Amino acid sequence: MKKCTFDQVHLLQKIAIQTYQETFAESNSDDLLQQYYKQSLNLTKLSAQLKMTNSEFYFIYSAPLADPEAKLAGFLKLNIDDAQTDLLDPEALEVEKIYILKEFLSQGLGKQMISFAIKRAQQQNKKHLWLGVWENNFSALNFYKKMGFEQFGEHGFDMAGDIQTDLLLRKDL
Repeated sequence: MKKCTFDQVHLLQKIAIQTYQETFAESNSDDLLQQYYKQSLNLTKLSAQLKMTNSEFYFIYSAPLADPEAKLAGFLKLNIDDAQTDLLDPEALEVEKIYILKEFLSQGLGKQMISFAIKRAQQQNKKHLWLGVWENNFSALNFYKKMGFEQFGEHGFDMAGDIQTDLLLRKDL
């Protein structure tokens, strides 16, 4: 895991759009996705998020960075305190975004990202992790259940005006 820096905002935008497209294109219209990218993954918005004190973006690579074959495989966004999107739970760390490119799925990178999030939460004396996952993203739901997350609620997710249901999951540390 390598922390994403402000000067990498273009790379962050590129991988965010690519992973989102790979994850949701089969279930959402291209027009809806393009609108979402313009609203939520534009450079201004990502730059502002990178400057937030209580948010952190990390890149994960297919191999250790010293390996010349290492490729950018995904990214992770963590929030605490007032940067949390929904609950604003002072005892929690939110895993707001966890995305891996399709070609790197099922290689243990998701487990590495959750383990990293747990470590960051423990370093900040947090008692649990929470996240939202689309109710129709069955592979992600299965993954989180295997990682020890349990559903505790749900909320609406605004995908460019199309309100979709995210299930809220929590893992106690």
